[in-house]
Amino acid sequence: MGALHEGHLSLVRAARKKCKTIVTSIFVNPTQFGPNEDFTRYPRDVEADVRKLEQERVDLVFAPSVDEMYPNGGFGTFVEVPEISDRLDGRSRPNHFRGVATVVAKLFHIVSPDFAFFGQKDAAQVAVLRAMVRDLNFPVELVVCPTVRESDGLAMSSRNQYLDRDERSCANVLYHSLCKASEAFLRGRTNAQELRQLVANTIHESKVHLEYIEITEPDTLLPVDDVSGGALVAIAAWIGQTRLIDNILLQADGTTVCA
Repeated sequence: MGALHEGHLSLVRAARKKCKTIVTSIFVNPTQFGPNEDFTRYPRDVEADVRKLEQERVDLVFAPSVDEMYPNGGFGTFVEVPEISDRLDGRSRPNHFRGVATVVAKLFHIVSPDFAFFGQKDAAQVAVLRAMVRDLNFPVELVVCPTVRESDGLAMSSRNQYLDRDERSCANVLYHSLCKASEAFLRGRTNAQELRQLVANTIHESKVHLEYIEITEPDTLLPVDDVSGGALVAIAAWIGQTRLIDNILLQADGTTVCA
């Protein structure tokens, strides 16, 4: 949705290694925001974004207006991925993933890409889009790239710029709490409830207001009791007025993906 940072640019670089032509879309999509969310104040700087993409040798920037994407107020047709869309972020953000699936389906239809690159930070979005691509037979391969982090571990996000100095100083507790779960898993602990409590205890020592900690199967987002077969550990939390998400993957081979 623009306000590009190194996380976004890492997707461009991954695409450059795999593709001859790169199209980058920039569109702050109104249908994925709730009535009391930050659509009107979401950071926008298309000119700065285009300069960054030029430096990355992107071939085409597609930056449509709302009227172009939803002509004549066309908010009547939606793509819905049932059940998965109601899990994790979808539980507290009704219709969010309906908006995501709809706009991505439209972008796929308009651009007809062979590959589409998304970040692991938005793990629930990845699960929804994987299901949509499979169920609607989109001829596109989703490529999921590692989360890019600040030097202290905070996952890069356009919304990080909402944080004031004090909020920013405590925001890295999200990553540190996930690392606690990763370390425990690497020591052989596989009980999901124990790992969830470990993450919660770390966060509760901070000024962060926890929305959820979930340990799920990565594709269905259904909760798991034991993580020995692999799992997603996902967090959503409020720091002041800013909602941030983060996650790690625990893998069946006993390793973790913390990036």
